[in-house]
Formats: sequence, C-alpha cells, structure tokens
Amino acid sequence: MKSFLSHFLASFLAVTVFLLLVVGVVLVMTGQEDKIEDNSWLLVDISGQVLEYDPPSDPMSSLLGDSSPVTLTRILGNLEKARHDERIEGVLVKVGGPAIGLASIEEIRAAIKKVQATGREVVGYGDAVGRKGYLLLAACDRIVMPPSAYLQMTGLSSTSMHARGLLDKLGIKPNLHKIKEYKAAAELLMRTDMSDAARENDKWLIDEYWDIAMAIMREDRELSEEQVLALMELANFSTLEAQEGGLVDEILYWDELEKQLRLDEDEELPIVSMGRYADVEPKKVGLKGKRKIAVIHAQGMIGGRESGVNPLLGVTMGSNTVVRDLRAAREDDDILAIIFRVDSGGGDALISDLIGHEIANCAAVKPTIVSMVDVAASGGYHISYRATKIIADGGSIVGSIGSISGKFNNKELMNKIGINFDHETRGPNALMWSSDRDFTEAQWERFKTDHWNGFNEWLADVAEHRGMTFAEAEKLAHGRVFTGRQCLANGLIDEIGGYARAVEIAKELAAIPADEYVQQLHYPESMDFISSLLAGDLAYAGQQAAEWRMYEYLHEDLGENWEMMIRQYLIEESIPDLH
Repeated sequence: MKSFLSHFLASFLAVTVFLLLVVGVVLVMTGQEDKIEDNSWLLVDISGQVLEYDPPSDPMSSLLGDSSPVTLTRILGNLEKARHDERIEGVLVKVGGPAIGLASIEEIRAAIKKVQATGREVVGYGDAVGRKGYLLLAACDRIVMPPSAYLQMTGLSSTSMHARGLLDKLGIKPNLHKIKEYKAAAELLMRTDMSDAARENDKWLIDEYWDIAMAIMREDRELSEEQVLALMELANFSTLEAQEGGLVDEILYWDELEKQLRLDEDEELPIVSMGRYADVEPKKVGLKGKRKIAVIHAQGMIGGRESGVNPLLGVTMGSNTVVRDLRAAREDDDILAIIFRVDSGGGDALISDLIGHEIANCAAVKPTIVSMVDVAASGGYHISYRATKIIADGGSIVGSIGSISGKFNNKELMNKIGINFDHETRGPNALMWSSDRDFTEAQWERFKTDHWNGFNEWLADVAEHRGMTFAEAEKLAHGRVFTGRQCLANGLIDEIGGYARAVEIAKELAAIPADEYVQQLHYPESMDFISSLLAGDLAYAGQQAAEWRMYEYLHEDLGENWEMMIRQYLIEESIPDLH
C-alpha cells in the first residue's frame, strides 16, 4: 500500500509540474506585448522550399518559439500588414536559393509593388541567386549583394527523366494506359525519351515563361531582350560583372547594408522577423472588419482520406480533411464567401472527385472562388472546375486533363531475387490485378474501355461547367498543360490574378464594399499545444511533424550536404575557380 501511494504521489507530482510549466509558458507567451519599434524594417527571408501554406507542425514547438517554414501565405500576409503599419519603415527581401514556382514569384512581386506604392522602400538582398530568385528580387527598389555572392543567369530548359531502361533491367514490365498523347508524366515509366507531344507541350510552356521573364527584366531593370541574351552568355557572374551589367545596384555585406539603413548610427537597425511579424494581428495595424470569408488551402499530392506528410513526397491532400474544412465553411452563416487555394499536381482520381463534389456543394450556396497557385493540374484541376469562379496567376501550370492507370508486372524481378508466386483461384479475372503477370488481351481491352469511360465522363462534366461543347473541351484535354495566361485565352479559367484578386472577387460576389476589410479565416487551422492536447490529437500532430522534418531532411539538408561534398571534392582535386 505504501509503495502504491508513493508511486501515485510521484506520478501526480510529475503531471502537476508539467502542466504548471505548460501553463506558465503559455501565459508568458500570450502576455507578451507587441514591442515592434518605430522605423522598423520587416525582413522577408526566402530560401529553400516555399510551400503555399503551413505543413502539419509540432504543437510542442509552438511553446518554444517559431519553427514554421517560410510559406507564401505568411509572406503575403506580412507584406499586406506592413503597408498599413506606421511602425514599418521599409522591407528587406533576402533571397538565397529559393525553391519556388513562377506563380508564387508573381504573387510576391505584386505584394511588393503594393508596399512600394505607400512610399516605403523595398530593398532586395541576394547571396545565392538563380534565375527565379532574381525575378523575385527585380521587383525591389534596388538589389544589393555581397562581394562573394553566387549569381547565375541562364536561358530556360525543360528536362524530362525516363526510367523505362531501369525497369527493363530490373525486370519490371509496366502495364499502363494513358489518356492521351500529352500526358507526359507517364513517359517517366513508359519511354526512354521525350515524345513529340511532350516536346511540343514543353516548348509552348518555355515560350510563355520566356515572355513573362523578359517583361519583368524590361520593366523592372530596363534591360532589353538583346541585353539579357548577352548577359546569359556569361551564365555565372561575379558581383562586379553583375553590377556592370545592370543586374546589381550595390555591393555590400549584410552588416554594411544594415549600417546604411540606420537612422541613428549608434543604434542597431530594428529588424522584425517573418515569424514575429506573423503574430501581429491585422487589427493592430488598422485592418479591422466584421464580415468574414474562409480560405481553404489545398496543397500537395492528392490521395488518402486525411491530409498529412509523406517523407518522400511531401505534403499530401486527403479527401476527408479538405471536405471537412469546406463543409465547415459552407455551413457557417457568418462566412460569406470561400476562397479555395489550390497548389497540386494531382493524384488519385477518386479523392479528387470527392473534393470537387464538395466544391460544387459550396458553390451552390455561397460564392466559391478557386485561386490557383504554382500548379493546378490533373487532379489539381479536377478539384477546381466546379467552383463559382476560377482565377490563376499568369505563370500557373494548369490543365493536364488526362489520366494514367494500370499496374506493374514484377514477376521477373521477383524471380531474380528468388521469390516465386503460386495461386489458387475461383471466379473470372481473379488474377487480373496480380503483380506477377501482364493483363490478358481481354482484360487489357476491358481495362482500357473502363478507363476511357471514366475519363469521358469527367471531360463531359468539365465541358458543362466551363460552358463548352465536348469537342471544344477535348481539344484542351488528353494531358495538355498550359500556363494561366493560356488558360484565360482557352476558357479553362476566368481571370488572371493571385490571392489579393481572389479576395476582391470574393467581396464583389458577396456584395461587400471594395474598401471594406474582411476577416480571412484560414483552414486547416493551426493547432497549438493546448488545442491539440484538448482535442486528443497531440500524438497524431507529433507524427505529422516528424514526417515533415524527415521530408525536409531528405529534400533539403541532404541536398545541401551533397553540394558541399562536391565542392570539397573539387577543392581537394585543385580544380580552379569555384565561383
């Protein structure tokens, strides 16, 4: 009995101390006052992968400080607040090797222009800058780089990878059917080179990207296409060459730039980080409004019931998660419109259709605007087309209305490693989906017919919702991929614009005055430690956070380490000029 009481009291004391610690930290954090100084500079630091919205995060980290990755949503939100915040003197945009899409760049550029329109200076600082990073920096009032910065300016290319030769060597036979010739994703597994249709598609995308890039260089840097082509002949630049070529305005280290921007040389430049400024509520900077719209974020590969993180594929989009968020917004009478932010290259057709069906349900009762980001292709378009209105950025990748389905015959590979299969069956086609044999001729014909039937039903629905005949929609399908600009011309979307334009349209359709600020409720909602604990989701959230960290490690940290190893090898082998 004494032993039981001692263990019970020890456990009770441990739990009590832990809860008091948690409550204390929460009280300290919530009790912190907004201490942003006058004449502060907002730092927008963009490097590594830039997601559209937060991935699942670890609730415990919210107790210990900001650990969320850089997201497009956070960048746009901070820039919008900064242009209304009298305490913000200007914005520092720091760029270092961002993995970011052209549409995201366009949205950030547009937000920068709005900040500049208020008279605030936006200074761009780059230390490791490629073509995409430079297009982002070009929007700034001036571009500063340190003497040792990496800067590359090259032409555009499109490279496809083909693993059919590897499959043949391993003894894996793809039994795949694609609809149709432009569905280039299947060529990874079905061909050893790029098809004519895939090459044609890539060419018109490259032409579009080139036009967008040249317009930016002409408008922001006053460089003609001929001048840009001449600069591209150099490919890699020293900062002095970049300055002489009109790509860089000043050569300064970061501390020298800070010193230049100080109002008082005896005090440090007050800089506000992205995470700290994200905690500033819009109403604190005068953005007050009573009416509400919902912003549902749908990003990543489409598949499964619950959204999550795959350590190899990254963020995934599940039907139950997205439908639950859409339904909550649809059934909330205080929410007057819905913005559905889509950033996905597709995935499972069934899951896509379930999400698309709920979009139709939402559009039937309140304005539902799809805002496409970097990619809304294949399943990404499938979940979108039944909305009230569709907008996309000029550089968004949209379309790929097609399908890939089938199976793989792994029999030869399994035999090579000493694994054999044997079967006992009952009923026809019992082994149709077995991985140790090809489809029979009859099975293949039945499979193709079913595949075409399902696709044609989808295409007919697209045609109906987009006000086209089936024949007109078919000319845009079979895997064809377009930019947002092309989609506006061919009818797959309604308007060119980013998130800010989506908010404007939502207000127009909900009869909200254009000059009235609306509260924007983002889904899925971020869960802090206490919320996760009360909801009983702490373990699941922790698992998702761990998987996200694994994905970051595999895709970013290992990549950086590999690059460092290559550079170290070159140094040891005495290969000159690593700049």
